[in-house]
Amino acid sequence: MIKTITEEKVDIESDLESQLLLHNDDHNSFEHVEDCLIKVCKHTSEQAQQCALIVHLKGKCSVMHGPMEDLVSSANKLKSLGLSVEIV
Repeated sequence: MIKTITEEKVDIESDLESQLLLHNDDHNSFEHVEDCLIKVCKHTSEQAQQCALIVHLKGKCSVMHGPMEDLVSSANKLKSLGLSVEIV
C-alpha cells in the first residue's frame, strides 16, 4: 500500500477573525462607555456593563469580532466618541 502526501496551502490570515479592543482611559465614565457600546456595537445593556467593568479591571476588552472590514466603521465611530480602541 502506497500513501500519497500532498501539500495544501491554506491562507490562515483570511480565516482568522479580527477583534476590536476597547482600552481603559481616565476620561470616560462607565455610563458613556456603556452607551457607546450599545449604540455602536449593538451590545445589550448587560453586555455593555460587563465590557466596561472588564476594561476598568483588566485594561482592555474585546468588544467585537469579525472580518477586518466590518470592524473599521465601528472603530472609527467609537474613536469619534472619545473611546480608545484598536483592531487586532
